[in-house]
Amino acid sequence: MHPFLPLTLLLLACGSATIDTAPGTPPTPPARKLVWADEFDKDGLPDPAKWGYDVGGNGWGNNELQYYTRARAENARVEKGNLIIEAIKEPYEGKAYSSARLLTQNTATWTYGRVEVRAKLPAGRGTWPAIWMLGKNIATAGWPLCGELDIMEHVGYDQDVIHGTAHTQAYNHVKGTQKEGKTTIATATSDFHVYAIDWTADTIAFSVDNQPYYSVSKSALGSQPAQWPFDQPFFLILNVAVGGNWGGAKGVDETIWPRRMEVDYVRVYQ
Repeated sequence: MHPFLPLTLLLLACGSATIDTAPGTPPTPPARKLVWADEFDKDGLPDPAKWGYDVGGNGWGNNELQYYTRARAENARVEKGNLIIEAIKEPYEGKAYSSARLLTQNTATWTYGRVEVRAKLPAGRGTWPAIWMLGKNIATAGWPLCGELDIMEHVGYDQDVIHGTAHTQAYNHVKGTQKEGKTTIATATSDFHVYAIDWTADTIAFSVDNQPYYSVSKSALGSQPAQWPFDQPFFLILNVAVGGNWGGAKGVDETIWPRRMEVDYVRVYQ
């Protein structure tokens, strides 16, 4: 989910699979330990010690329709053991929708490990939820040199198709060279599923419910920073966009709102 530049509709599906499994917690690799987590067990606003907010309404170049708010419970709250990120159709700061984009940019970053998020996705044309990561050096290096890992993206007009993607200076959607796999999850918007990457110095593997469906490797992409920027700290982002160049490519159903992504937990193992 590119923060600054328009998203082309050219999606290179480098791998695909179909998975229809019950949601659950995958086994933890025995060599790793839990180093960071949010179980969302306290109602109210998200924990400020763990989450900050990306605020604004410019869509970061993606022509999205929402304004991302800060610490506004209507758009981001913990409720009954889940984090709710909710997009609402309402006039807000000059935009037609409000939503939230949470991130750990100033609270936690990681290099390598397993990053997993158990979530239920919103349905409906115009929804664009994402679970993704950016390189901590984005402020100085810019995008895409900082690198981007899309652990999960889903656009509502393409129901139940989950995308996992790596973007770098050499391989990104602006050039149409992004490294992307996709899989079909028949209950992505009705049940919780575990979306994860297993990230090492050599390989990044994308999975749903512990079933790998795509991977990228340093040996295939190249070891230069423009090819493989994944040897540095990254931070995590959770958001629900409305419309945009990809999410709104087939229009936005204005009758479906509000729509929410529900997150049961976020866990990082190293």
